[in-house]
Amino acid sequence: MSSRRDQAARRREKNQGTGSPKFDEPDFLLVGILRHPHGLKGEMLVSVMTDFPERIQPGVTLLMGTDHKPVTVAGVRQHNKGSLILFEEFQQREDLAGLQNQGLFVRVEDLPALPEGEYYQHQLLGLQVVSDEGRELGRLVEFIETGANDVLVVRPSEGKDILLPDIDEVVLEIDLEGKQITVHLLDGLVE
Repeated sequence: MSSRRDQAARRREKNQGTGSPKFDEPDFLLVGILRHPHGLKGEMLVSVMTDFPERIQPGVTLLMGTDHKPVTVAGVRQHNKGSLILFEEFQQREDLAGLQNQGLFVRVEDLPALPEGEYYQHQLLGLQVVSDEGRELGRLVEFIETGANDVLVVRPSEGKDILLPDIDEVVLEIDLEGKQITVHLLDGLVE
């Protein structure tokens, strides 16, 4: 049985269109956001939000919006502000009314496999973070992308969030089966 806080978190996540409960393996991942129509033939500008932009190609089915409506990519081309995408389901500019800011998703099970030792961020969210000295620090709740390296946001059961750089000297081991990340705390990282 889940608490009210868990239920509220699930509603927030569902409203964001992921269809996934908090700290659980998501069902869908965002790969793009539709911005606005371009031209008269049904193209839309899309902000690509994936490390695998080559997966968005003609013939691929994506899931659009919070209801995850299947749409098939008919064409895609680069544009100076992102990519222009054309769907088989929409042939004219008028067909695109109301699609601005809709998310484009893929199913998690359709993601390409990664090399050993590499992980998708969604796989790490919710894992318990412990120091190499056995100190429980909390759960990984977020990644902050910076210019140099990502930062892991660890939420302890009490107190302030802990920010850890995602570097080899700090992140020592990731154990997906054991649902744990082992880190080394450099001086000054934790009070």
